[in-house]
Amino acid sequence: MTNTTASLRPFRIEISQADVEDLQDRLSRTRLPQPAPGDDWDYGTPNHYLREMADHWRDGFDWREQEARMNAFAHYLTEIDGQTIHFIHVPSAVPGATPLLLLHSYPGSFAEFLDMIGPLTDPVAHGGRAEDAFSVVVPSMPGFGFSTPVQDRGWTMARVARTYDTLMRSLGYESYGSHGSDGGAMVSRELGLLNPPGFLGLHVLQLFSFPSGDPAEFENLSPADYAGLQHLEWFQSVGGYNAINGSRPQTVAVGISDSPVGQLAWNELFNSFGNGTSLVTRDQILTQVSLYWFTNTSASAGRYHFEEARSGAEPAVNHAPTGVAVFADDFRTIRAFADRDNDNIVHYNEFPEGGHYAMLERPDVLVEDLRDFFAGLKG
Repeated sequence: MTNTTASLRPFRIEISQADVEDLQDRLSRTRLPQPAPGDDWDYGTPNHYLREMADHWRDGFDWREQEARMNAFAHYLTEIDGQTIHFIHVPSAVPGATPLLLLHSYPGSFAEFLDMIGPLTDPVAHGGRAEDAFSVVVPSMPGFGFSTPVQDRGWTMARVARTYDTLMRSLGYESYGSHGSDGGAMVSRELGLLNPPGFLGLHVLQLFSFPSGDPAEFENLSPADYAGLQHLEWFQSVGGYNAINGSRPQTVAVGISDSPVGQLAWNELFNSFGNGTSLVTRDQILTQVSLYWFTNTSASAGRYHFEEARSGAEPAVNHAPTGVAVFADDFRTIRAFADRDNDNIVHYNEFPEGGHYAMLERPDVLVEDLRDFFAGLKG
């Protein structure tokens, strides 16, 4: 198990004005590449998108407004397993509220969940019932945002899960649940595998279960399952960052740590690789990209692909109660394979609108699904 000191240090996000001005200066001196023929998304992030977004970042985007939104919640730093961990902690005023970890994506951050904190912690004020209240903890994964610098190697999703369990115990929670997307979904599943005392269950946007190579697995696939495989095939055709991060994360980080527009282009998943389905707004994207830029965390955030590829972890079945919310334009959990790897899926809902960043795109829908899942666990 990991070790923790008992100290929690209050923290505020205060990016210096010099850093803000440096960003604006760099944006004003952006050099874009020669455009591809047609300047569309076929070859990657196009110039027309980058030019419009860079102009807005420099002249229209208000970092101080976003900083104030983040600082409206209580932030803390602590040390666990030799690593500084940053997190938001908002206990609900409702007695008996369910403790809940909200775990962010890659490329993403704790700020994905800002619009969900109020409805989760104070449901009555947001159209819910008092019994649906949560006390939320929103950490930054080691290497992301303000959980830096990374002190050593070997930060896998399993190690992050152990760290978060230690964090919840240090906050006095003897039981809790988790929710996540992307990397946060992987950490949530690792918590299910760990299944520490009092762990209530995990709610995720994706269960990343794939064919094992056995032809028999395809015999009973539904049309929805085949649609999921087709979406996976598309994602693999555009998601080259997985291979780059899995092999040379430090090399690619040189460019995106030196160019803010390079960081913006690298984070094209926020725009769903330009396929026209993303509902994430310009300012939401620029808030996330700005966090990566100001904290200079493109290298350490990208190392998880590298560490996971070398972890040596054996496949294991998750037995913890599991809920899945599948949004139409996201990776589509392939139920047949997910059931093979997670034998206690007790909640599975599909939604017609939203994608990989449903917490930014449709936070109200996601809040309601979280309420339903955890209410169902209570019986």
